[in-house]
Amino acid sequence: MQTGLYVAISSQMALERRLNTLADNIANSNTVGFRGAEVKFNQMLGDTKPTKISYVSEGEEYINTNTGSLARTGASLDFAIKGDAWFSIDTPGGPALTRDGRFTLTETGELVTIKGYPVLDAGGAPIQLNGGAGDITVGADGSVHQNGNQVALLGLYEADFSNGFMRYDNSAVMPTIQPEPVVDRFDVGVMQGFLEESNVNAIQEMSQLIMVTRAFDNITALMRDSEGSLEEAIKTLGGS
Repeated sequence: MQTGLYVAISSQMALERRLNTLADNIANSNTVGFRGAEVKFNQMLGDTKPTKISYVSEGEEYINTNTGSLARTGASLDFAIKGDAWFSIDTPGGPALTRDGRFTLTETGELVTIKGYPVLDAGGAPIQLNGGAGDITVGADGSVHQNGNQVALLGLYEADFSNGFMRYDNSAVMPTIQPEPVVDRFDVGVMQGFLEESNVNAIQEMSQLIMVTRAFDNITALMRDSEGSLEEAIKTLGGS
């Protein structure tokens, strides 16, 4: 009976983690550039003899890399990335990656996000422009032009999230593994005048949230019944 309780507890811990990711996904279903999270669960065998007991792992969180829908805005400082890459921004917590391309210029000409974080080039330096030097156009390769001259290059980075990551403001993430600039990738580019919407399907996530909540409640009821059976067994054995 005790083993059954341990298995049930491991299941609840896994379901709780999935509940947290689903709630976060739903809360950001309308957040520009947001990439939803999924959780991968594995079976673990307990070292229990003579039989082997299967437990549920705590779960490994990973990012859903599906591209969100593209919305045309026509704004010269709105950008969307085509392909599997990220913009790099400088935050108080260090460099971070984002797909939120809502940029603007400061009074001094620095290209920043809507949160005021500097946008970085391929070398990791803040991008500096001249707000009075004419219209800003950006090529598919991320090259920034004013008056027909290239003045900067938007940094596009590829990331490996296999060793984990941390969420940050501005739909940003900080991977454990250092991201690398995109080089010679024809499947990656920048689209000016577009924004990428969240890749979260709110209806689908809500359906999963209901299913996981029901599973959590069912396991709670099972644990309650198991504890009751254990108490009855102890009373019976003690009385005999």
